[in-house]
Amino acid sequence: MPRRTQSPRDGGFFPNEDEIARRLSQDPAAWRAKAVVLEREGLPRVHPLMGGRYWPAVLAWWNRYYGLSSIEASQPDGGENLDALR
Repeated sequence: MPRRTQSPRDGGFFPNEDEIARRLSQDPAAWRAKAVVLEREGLPRVHPLMGGRYWPAVLAWWNRYYGLSSIEASQPDGGENLDALR
């Protein structure tokens, strides 16, 4: 049987904590305590309106955490010269 890949249809883009624990092979009760610690390190928080964590952002966070991605969102510092290419 071919291995099925995860997709947003497997629990939506905002899975609840129990589904995230399952996807990460964690005990749901233990995951809740771990998530509090990992949020301090940047793990995306539960979206208050959607009731879950945005799964693509969770995956991206883990990839950065383990050095599999070095691409970070740009944070302008105000020193940009927008006329440089003119």
